Amino acid sequence: MSDHVYKQIRLTGSSTESSDDAVRRAVTKASESLKNLRWFEVLETRGHIEDGGIQHWQVTIEVGFTLDD
Repeated sequence: MSDHVYKQIRLTGSSTESSDDAVRRAVTKASESLKNLRWFEVLETRGHIEDGGIQHWQVTIEVGFTLDD
């Protein structure tokens, strides 16, 4: 592994499908404007319940990416 400097940002993705889909949405959206994404860490998971069922997921992640030299 080379020596790198990382920047970290916090994002919250949402989905009506699953918590995994919420993470994927956040990473995919971030990759549209950020480059060199390297890792993510799940910080929080929460959801909206309606009529006894899960209707919506929200997952907060921290994403790390390398800075250009």
